[in-house]
Amino acid sequence: MKSWFLGLLGKAAPLDYDQSKELLQSQLPKDRLKVATSQDAKPEVLYFLANDPEPKIRRAVASNDKTPVHADLILARDSDDTVRMDLAAKIARLAPTVHERHGDKLKQLTYEALETLIEDQTVRVRQILSETVKGMGGVPHEIVLRLARDPELVVAGPVLQYSPVLTDDDLADILRQLPIPGTATAIAQRVDLSPDLAHIIGTGDEIDAVTALLKNKSAQIREETLDLVLLRAPQYPAWHRPLVDRPRLSDQAIRNLARFVAVDLIRRLQERVDLKNETAAALEQAVLKRIDDPTPDADNAPWEKFLDEARQRFAEGKLDENALNAELNDGRTGYVRAALAVRAELPYPLVEKILNAQSPKGAVSLVWRAGLPMRFALRAQTALARVPPLQVLKPTVAGDFPLTEEAMNWQIDFFLDMMAE
Repeated sequence: MKSWFLGLLGKAAPLDYDQSKELLQSQLPKDRLKVATSQDAKPEVLYFLANDPEPKIRRAVASNDKTPVHADLILARDSDDTVRMDLAAKIARLAPTVHERHGDKLKQLTYEALETLIEDQTVRVRQILSETVKGMGGVPHEIVLRLARDPELVVAGPVLQYSPVLTDDDLADILRQLPIPGTATAIAQRVDLSPDLAHIIGTGDEIDAVTALLKNKSAQIREETLDLVLLRAPQYPAWHRPLVDRPRLSDQAIRNLARFVAVDLIRRLQERVDLKNETAAALEQAVLKRIDDPTPDADNAPWEKFLDEARQRFAEGKLDENALNAELNDGRTGYVRAALAVRAELPYPLVEKILNAQSPKGAVSLVWRAGLPMRFALRAQTALARVPPLQVLKPTVAGDFPLTEEAMNWQIDFFLDMMAE
């Protein structure tokens, strides 16, 4: 935040020491203000004015680059919010050059004033600090990290998105520690976001953050990460356009997109210059199929018909994870529910009851009983059971089911008992 006093700096007539002393004795605030805004005022004079009863004069002292550090430390605890705001803007602006302008003792006092402002109860003071240093290098790492961990997004957001001082390890640690809402979205917008950070965000629960990640053309997203995003993408239309517009897409990713995005977006895929001939032909077929049958047959057929189809494909060995993911991409959730019933050897109404309960433990247990991996359970929780993202059960570090076999058997038995009542 730039104080209006900064507009006066450089315009005031030079003041010698005697003039300053004379003006200090004046009862008129405008006279003392001339000294407070002067670049010629002696440090001891500005220090004296740091305790002036007029807030506008203390603001001028806070904004003045010539104010001594000892005065800044006093102003950092000033009772007037606007004084601390102006001081925050100045100190943050000068922070990268403190080591060039001061000795160790004065540098320590400057950082003490800065730390006092970081702990300020007025959010706007901390916000000004963050907005001022967000693009600067040379700011002390611990200062930027404390701003990045602030409980208010207006404070943390600017440095999370822009600061070159924060390392990938810093940002990854922040993402893993249940950050405030919006943290992942801010990080997702960083220029040249690393593949590791993109993976954490792309496989996370914040839908807006994934959207921001996909819109960030400079983000380095691995094919593995994009594949995991594609598995969840059919249920999040906000992801479709940015996925289609990603600068680098594999041939398989383009084909998968064509299964569920709108016709106009398939047309947009057809305009890509990196298309192979066979992929272009597949896209044309997808357009024609969508025109002929614009609505997927997800739940239009009776479940008995789905069961018959699933049993036949299971007998042919065509009911594996890849096949079920493809069906989900086409919107055939009813068929996939029937397929789980067949693979798990459970009654279809029981599968419906488990999934309609929106129980993450129930959905995970059902996928386990069906002999499918935990990675499919992730998608089943959101696409079939409609479990809210923040409640989704995640795999263990090794990628295994997070529940014991005993616990998953108990879940199935629990729903069986409910059916029997």
